[in-house]
Amino acid sequence: MSNDWNAQWREAVLPQLARETWDLIVIGGGISGAGILREAARRGWRCLLLEQRDFAWGTSSRSSKMVHGGLRYIAKGQWRLARDSVRERQRLMGEAPGLVDPMSFLMPHYRGGFPGPRVFGGLLRLYDALAGCRSRQFHKPAQLRYLAPGLKEPGLLGASQFRDALTDDARLVMRVLAEARADGAWVLNGLRVRQVLRDGERVCGVEVEDTEGGAVMQVRCAVLAVATGAWAERLQPGGGQRQLRPLRGSHLLLPGWRLPVAHAFSFMHRRDGRPVFVFPWEGATVVGTTDLDHREDLDLGASITCEELDYLLEACAQPFPQAQVTAADVLCTWSGVRPVVGAADSQAKPSNETREHVLWQEPGCVTLAGGKLTTFRPQAIEVLRACAGMLGKPLEDDGAPVFQAVPLQAIPGLSDAGVRRLAGRHGRDLPRLASLIRTLGSDCVGASDTLWAELAFAAETEMVLHLDDLLLRRTRLGLLLAEGAAHYLADIRRLCQPRLGWDDARWEQEQQRYLQLWQRHHSVPCASI
Repeated sequence: MSNDWNAQWREAVLPQLARETWDLIVIGGGISGAGILREAARRGWRCLLLEQRDFAWGTSSRSSKMVHGGLRYIAKGQWRLARDSVRERQRLMGEAPGLVDPMSFLMPHYRGGFPGPRVFGGLLRLYDALAGCRSRQFHKPAQLRYLAPGLKEPGLLGASQFRDALTDDARLVMRVLAEARADGAWVLNGLRVRQVLRDGERVCGVEVEDTEGGAVMQVRCAVLAVATGAWAERLQPGGGQRQLRPLRGSHLLLPGWRLPVAHAFSFMHRRDGRPVFVFPWEGATVVGTTDLDHREDLDLGASITCEELDYLLEACAQPFPQAQVTAADVLCTWSGVRPVVGAADSQAKPSNETREHVLWQEPGCVTLAGGKLTTFRPQAIEVLRACAGMLGKPLEDDGAPVFQAVPLQAIPGLSDAGVRRLAGRHGRDLPRLASLIRTLGSDCVGASDTLWAELAFAAETEMVLHLDDLLLRRTRLGLLLAEGAAHYLADIRRLCQPRLGWDDARWEQEQQRYLQLWQRHHSVPCASI
């Protein structure tokens, strides 16, 4: 059996799943499921995670990349959510530098606009109090010519500065899963749960289909945790009223040179008063996000619409009219679906729906509905506490770190910042990745910060089943390079095809599938601007 976590390992262990005795099975390979698994594994539970597609395939690779406390939660009176979010933001920045990093935010204030400097300053005072540190400042227009060149000046009163954080959301999921695997958890993708098994009224396992090979098996457990995000209602007993309201958030990615920004800019869209952002990420610039009811089939994946594209281009033009950004400047797009708790027929504005989570429980099963990326750890503790109660085991939040500390090491060809970045994204695997870099070199792919060695490492040992797993989630090259990195596919093939164990026919099939998927979900649709 292969010692690597890859397709060969997966094929070898599949027959064992039904023979094992599992304390806990987690369904869902996004950040919520990963967090639950990590907390269970470090407590010594015999646990298994099943993901029907790929890890972070849904919302957890298509978010706004922000680890934030959520100023608007304070404004809406959601104090507990704001408090937990700020505390977890601070924790994650401390535990995972290079993966969750601080980012300066600027809120420009214009004459007659809302919120004004005084109101927003009051919110920031509360925000800093919850975090236990001060980050707020106010900058006058003259200072902003240096801090934010290109920012629209007519009517500008100044800008409030505060701090939140950014991450690579898909790599965050992979890092949490790696910590769980290091503590003995089993983690597999490409396994679809067809139905929940019950012994009388109690859930006792799941029937699973291998979407790669077609085999069907029954896997038993003492307790089941469902963390499938927007899909959470699918495995619930029939007849209940829908409680989830899937909301789509779409984003544009611009080349960094086209709209260079050193800060994240937060402001209200003039069309509907919603908060939107322009911010730097991975050497590029993101514009987002929308907040709309998503009524399409969840299984098909979300895509930006022409109306959303126009909305986001309008947003970009508000603070930076002289940049004259158009659809032709956009590198790619992405859209994710938020699993917001709120009836599907709710009449409330999408942005007014709460981002609080709830637990649905039945004997032997706990389902997490709703929730946020930033607060995945306390959400996981809450789910695990409910699971432990069903097993007669007490469980408390002992405050243990999610991530093991990673000693940094010198790697030829990389700066200290480059090593820190790799340590944040790969954690305990840094020594092995460093060895591969010494063999393959420290060159990056195109204008990205991603090393060719990272591609090779992912192909060898990060459970890549399809080419989009490699280019959209293990790395973000499909987003950061033009046309989904199409111009680099020949070189990627030479490096990764032998490591993936694919023959020529399989590679050609995967490449065609990937390019079609990218065109459908990440290209730029029609625009009127």
